[in-house]
Amino acid sequence: MSPGLEKDGTTNTGGEKCWRLISVFCCLLSINSLPHPVTGYAMKTCKISYNFAICVKMKLETIPQDIPPTVEGLDLSANRLSIVQFLDFRNLTLLTWLDLKHNKIALIQKGAFANLTFLKKLNLNQNNLVELTEDLFNGLNNLTELRIASNLIKTVASSAFTSMKSLTFLDISYNKLRDVVGVHLVLQNLPHLRVLYVKNNNLTSFHSWELSNRTLELESLDLSQNSIADFRITADIFPNLTWFNIGGAQRKQQMIWDVHAETVFSQVSTLDISGLQMAFADMKLLFGIVNASLTSLRMNAMKNDLRALINVSCTVPTMSTLQLRHNKLRSVTADLIKLCINLAELDLAENEIQIIGDNAFGSTHNLRTLSLSQNRLLSVPTAIRDLSLVELDLSSNDISKLGCEDFVNQTRMQRLKLYANSISALKECVFKDLVRLQILKLQSNHMTRLNGAFGNHLPDLRQLLLHGNELTSFKRGEFSGLRSLQNLSLHHNKLETFENGCFLGLTNLIELLLQNNNIKEGEINKGCFNDMTNLKRLDLRENHIKYDSSAALPHAPFSQLSRLEMLAIPAQHSRGKSQLPCNFLQGLTKLLSFSVRNSQLLSLDKDTFIYTPQLQELDISSNDLSDLSPDLFVPIQKLKTLYISRTSLGSLFFLTEAKLTQLEFLQARKNQYSVISEEIIKSLPALVYVDFQGNSFTCNCDNAWFIKWAKDTNKTQVFDGYNFKCNYPVQLRGMKLFDLDIQQCSVDTEFILFVSTTCTILLFMAVSFVYHFLRDHLVYMYYLFLSKIFDQRHKNKQVRSQYDAFISYNNHDEPWVVRELLPKLEGEQGWRFCLHHRDFEPGKPIIENIADAIYGSRKTICVISRRYLKSEWCSKEIQLASFRLFHEQKDVLILVFLEEIPASELSPYYNIRKLLKKQTYLSWPRAAEHPKLFWEKLGKALKPKDEDKFDLNVMERRY
Repeated sequence: MSPGLEKDGTTNTGGEKCWRLISVFCCLLSINSLPHPVTGYAMKTCKISYNFAICVKMKLETIPQDIPPTVEGLDLSANRLSIVQFLDFRNLTLLTWLDLKHNKIALIQKGAFANLTFLKKLNLNQNNLVELTEDLFNGLNNLTELRIASNLIKTVASSAFTSMKSLTFLDISYNKLRDVVGVHLVLQNLPHLRVLYVKNNNLTSFHSWELSNRTLELESLDLSQNSIADFRITADIFPNLTWFNIGGAQRKQQMIWDVHAETVFSQVSTLDISGLQMAFADMKLLFGIVNASLTSLRMNAMKNDLRALINVSCTVPTMSTLQLRHNKLRSVTADLIKLCINLAELDLAENEIQIIGDNAFGSTHNLRTLSLSQNRLLSVPTAIRDLSLVELDLSSNDISKLGCEDFVNQTRMQRLKLYANSISALKECVFKDLVRLQILKLQSNHMTRLNGAFGNHLPDLRQLLLHGNELTSFKRGEFSGLRSLQNLSLHHNKLETFENGCFLGLTNLIELLLQNNNIKEGEINKGCFNDMTNLKRLDLRENHIKYDSSAALPHAPFSQLSRLEMLAIPAQHSRGKSQLPCNFLQGLTKLLSFSVRNSQLLSLDKDTFIYTPQLQELDISSNDLSDLSPDLFVPIQKLKTLYISRTSLGSLFFLTEAKLTQLEFLQARKNQYSVISEEIIKSLPALVYVDFQGNSFTCNCDNAWFIKWAKDTNKTQVFDGYNFKCNYPVQLRGMKLFDLDIQQCSVDTEFILFVSTTCTILLFMAVSFVYHFLRDHLVYMYYLFLSKIFDQRHKNKQVRSQYDAFISYNNHDEPWVVRELLPKLEGEQGWRFCLHHRDFEPGKPIIENIADAIYGSRKTICVISRRYLKSEWCSKEIQLASFRLFHEQKDVLILVFLEEIPASELSPYYNIRKLLKKQTYLSWPRAAEHPKLFWEKLGKALKPKDEDKFDLNVMERRY
């Protein structure tokens, strides 16, 4: 169909166009009236961290609705939620991880998760769910991990898991499932389930025919701590099972074990039968089934004869890992594990072992990992000397001394744990054979001296933990044998002095932790750190480092640490104010993070950071820095994180000149400023997180822009913004800042734009409507207005008329006027006429000439033809004449038609049609037979009424 044509072929009218305009207008109105979605990050209860919303321990009773729809993770754990409603997550369609554990959820409405199509992990542990209802998890098509442990679940609807075809991990432990039928209802709709935990339910029997009639793809199955008295499997339904826990619960009777499918556990490599009460003969049958696949066995807290079980289990040739915790062993003798010749890993932790026989491990020549932690050993067992261990754990015992022969021949050992003992001192020879040791943990002992234990040995040691001891000083070369050391932990000791060269040899050290000691500034000024040229992290917090002047030091303490990336200096132990030397950071050209938190600083020199151009994180919180110069930040334009809390700042205006265009994180809690201006925020274009908690905000229009920005921004998270409180004025103290009505503070730009848009559209519609339908009427009103102006000018003038009549005609009709009208009326009858071509005053505006002619003549004769009707000036002439007619109520207008014009052709000319309804007229075409009568009547019409009583109204309309 062609444009502008309707289906019936008619032309599209102006009315149709008008309706289209109305439709557009209605659309615009509907768009402006839609509610705006919540996109701001100034949330009332939660905070955003790496695109995760964290709402932990907020005492929430309902799920917040101001969480940004862009978050991918949501943690609502440890609240008071009791119900999950249908629309709670409707806007969070991008969630991949949802944590609802440790609430009071007893009801989840149907379809509550329907919009979470991208969700991968869901945690509902520790709630009050009693039943998994029909289609409960509808919509979770991509969920791979579901945790619903520690609820009160008794029943499972057949379709509860219908939509969860992608689920691979399910933990439904610690519930009230009574039989395996409930487990069957879980498994029937989960074709790809790999891991299933049904620990600690109320299962009393386990029959394969009740569980499934098909093979399952399970790889891990936990049935532990159930009161299963009858365990029967007649079909090979677990062909892929590699991890199996059938550990027992507290019960009196033994489990009946009836497994006829000899291959059902043929792939199990890890088996946990901890606490299981089962006949010894059935145990032997179980070990016989896993004889070719078992590698790891856990027999913790066993009630049966442990020695017999160990001997039977160790006949499995593939078993290499044995865990025997919580068995109340007091001693370990040679006969305990004499048959375990293939063991590579033995865990005897959490027993009561005091004695270990010298030949206790004589048969385990392949043992590589031995754990004896949390026992009652008083010394390192001599039994280990015959082993070639890679890892030894002796932590949490009562060992007080280490001898030179304790680790003899342990040349393959890589990890040694001796923490949480009572060791008071070391000997130089104690680690002499540990040439491959990489990790040594000696923390939480009572050591006061190292006695050169690290001076010549341990060439491969990478990590040394000595924190939590009572060390007070180091001698020169104390660590010189640790040429491979990367991490050294010395925090929470009593270190006071360092001899020059005490860290000599630590050229590969990356991390040194010295916090919580008694180190003073004089010690670090000795240049004791100069040997650690590869150091990247140095922590000196909670020491006694204090400077009285900001003057430059003769030797900067860290000048040789050109690779240092993180430096933290003290929160003061001693009282008194401190300064920071202006060259304190000299040499640290690669420093990324610097903390001088709680150091009682009074000021920072403007040149403090000229040595650290790469700095990205700065913490100067908890100091008395009431004023910060913008010049301080000029050298560190790469700064991304800034902590300035508790610094007594009265204003943040310095940020506007600091030009920190890359700053992303700003924490400025508990200061003295009361207003956050627009200039401050706009000077930080990269800001994604800001924390202004605990400031004394002013509740007036000065903060109006900040309040609006904090609520509306979808780029920057304003942490805890809805809990900001007002301190000024006094009458509003304690009120929430975001409760302030800011409408009175500024003009609503959006509303103005809406009104302006609406008015523009309405005006456009009105103009279009008038143009299409009232154009002629408008033109008429325009001329009427002009007529009124000239009428006011002339109507009160009592001047005698200059002419008998003004002849209004079109130029094309001038021959008729000159040849017919003038000879008859002016030549024969003696009337005096005004004609524009001969009587208008030259140089005078045309409209004034017309007005003077009309009002200077007794009457106006309009010679009408089709050309006359189309003439602009003729239209103005008849308008002025008709206005004079209407206002003077005199017979001053004579209409003469030169040609027959049908009424249909006169319809567009509103003024002519109106005149014809009230005024008679003469027709020249109809006077063809009686021209003399025509001129006679026209002459009589020209006579004044006081001279001739002839009334034109008695003439016929179409003479």
